[in-house]
Amino acid sequence: MIPQAPPVIDLTDPGPFERDDFQDTLAWLRANAPVYRHPGTPAPFWVLTRHRDITAVYADSTRFSSRFGMRIGSDVAAVAAVAQRMLIVSDPPQHTAVKRTLWEWFGPSRMPRIDALVRQVVDGLVTDEVLDRPLDFIEVAKRLPNHVVCALMDLPRADWDWIGAVTTEAFDDASGRHANGEIFLYFADLLAARRARPGDDFVSWVAAHGRVDADGGRPLTDEEIIFNCNGVLSGANETTRYVAAGALLAFARFPEQWERLRALGTAGVAAAVEEALRWTSPGVHAMRTVLRPTEIAGQQLRPGERVTLWNASANRDEEVFDEPDRFLVDRSPNRHLAFGHGRHLCLGARMARCELSALFGRLAERVERVELLGTPSFTPSNFTWGVSALPLRLHGRA
Repeated sequence: MIPQAPPVIDLTDPGPFERDDFQDTLAWLRANAPVYRHPGTPAPFWVLTRHRDITAVYADSTRFSSRFGMRIGSDVAAVAAVAQRMLIVSDPPQHTAVKRTLWEWFGPSRMPRIDALVRQVVDGLVTDEVLDRPLDFIEVAKRLPNHVVCALMDLPRADWDWIGAVTTEAFDDASGRHANGEIFLYFADLLAARRARPGDDFVSWVAAHGRVDADGGRPLTDEEIIFNCNGVLSGANETTRYVAAGALLAFARFPEQWERLRALGTAGVAAAVEEALRWTSPGVHAMRTVLRPTEIAGQQLRPGERVTLWNASANRDEEVFDEPDRFLVDRSPNRHLAFGHGRHLCLGARMARCELSALFGRLAERVERVELLGTPSFTPSNFTWGVSALPLRLHGRA
């Protein structure tokens, strides 16, 4: 049932996201104002909430640009400094060239190594020590992607916890600039070391093979390598953490779905991962800038205006999903937009699916029941959102 109109629509307010009660607003917009002109500073912006409108904008890089910022409230100067050099704020042909060179490292030939590493990390996390006792599951969830990506970059083991913490801090509006600066300096030193002594790791490979085909085949500059290593690190750490924790919260709230996954066994893991991605939608919104006059659902959009694409709304769109407000581990089909769509489909999607599949499979083997022990907390963010604290008990199987 579509909720009544909220008294105030303010998608810049962190409060509803911290309380996890923003979905009613998105549902009302889908039904009543799917292309909504939202008041904002310094200028209003458009809000798109329907799956079909959002996928159309994602697919159209001739009328909508990424290079002017990817989120509401982006620092204009910071975006300008990395535009067309960092993957998430670039357009074709630069975006295509940089993504190709980064994607090659995650290609089929390297996936067996990544799969083995992921299984090793999961086996080290889902041990007797996390069973049958109270714990904050976010502490388990955050280590999975952090350990995997740090190992693939061959970062010193002593730095892993710091890398995980500063990556999360980089998304904080108050301290994000300082945290990003620290990451850039870290990768500058690391890149210099890898150029002197290359290894079989992601950073060394990008330094040796990264090229921008669209510009005469020139190699990536040091700055471009640093910016994009930061992007890979950030994307890998945040998405998987929030999906894993959000899924365990769903399994605690809907125990019949945990029983269903356990009954399906290995064959059910892939569909459960896709439903967890849809349900949690950690990348709540993305932003584009209009390049030329265009129309969406009868609304006229002008060059320079900002358009926000609400993935979290598209993933609950009644036109696309049956019973969208139910968490169903065997949902099929499942055309969610948790990783975006089109050219900007998340670079780390394959690795995130690998990590979540290994985690869900291992938990299904070892855990009888997921018990929620208290009230979960959520991040006060309309951009990268999810569970920030999750007190629960994993009851081990006899």
